[in-house]
Amino acid sequence: MEEIIRQTVEVLQQGGTILYPTDTIWGIGCDARNAAAVEKLYAIKERDRSKSMLVLVSSEFGDWSSEIGDRPTTYILPRSIWHDEMHFEVASNLPAADGSLGLREPKHAFCQEVLRRLGAPLVSTSANLSGRPSPYIYNDIEESLKSRVDFCVPPLPVFLSGETCGSRIVKVKEDGSQEIIRP
Repeated sequence: MEEIIRQTVEVLQQGGTILYPTDTIWGIGCDARNAAAVEKLYAIKERDRSKSMLVLVSSEFGDWSSEIGDRPTTYILPRSIWHDEMHFEVASNLPAADGSLGLREPKHAFCQEVLRRLGAPLVSTSANLSGRPSPYIYNDIEESLKSRVDFCVPPLPVFLSGETCGSRIVKVKEDGSQEIIRP
C-alpha cells in the first residue's frame, strides 16, 4: 500500500493524471493547482469545459463542511466562500463560469493520505467518458479510459470504499442557505 500511495503522489506532483478509488465511485484526478493537468482531464473525459469538476480537500484546508448524515456530500460553494475562507488555491480553469467550486472532504483512508502528502486539493471526477455511466467498481471502467491516464491505482480491497453511488450534492448560496441538488 505504501508504494502505491508514494507512486500516486509522485505522478500528481509531476503534473500527471490518476485513476483512483474514492469514498464514492472510481474517479480520475490530478493536482487541482495544475491548470495543464486539469486540461488533460477534460480531454481524457471528452468533457465540455463549461462543466466544472469537483475537488477533494482535507480539513486542514479550512473548516467548511457540515455533513448531512453519514453519506459523502459534495458542496458547491460560491467563490466568496471557497476562495476567501479556504486555505488553498486551485487552477483558474477549474471553477465553474460563475466562480463556484464543488468540494468534498473524503472519509476514505487512501484519499486522505494522498491529500496529506500532496498538500493540495485533488480533482475528482467520475472515471467515465462524458455522458457514459459512472463506474462503481474497477471492472466497470472502460479500457480506453484506463489507457489515457498516467497512473491507475490497482483495485486492492484495502482501497475500496463499498459505496455504490455518487455523493449527495448540496449547493450553498451566498447567504449560506443550502439547496439539495442530488439527494
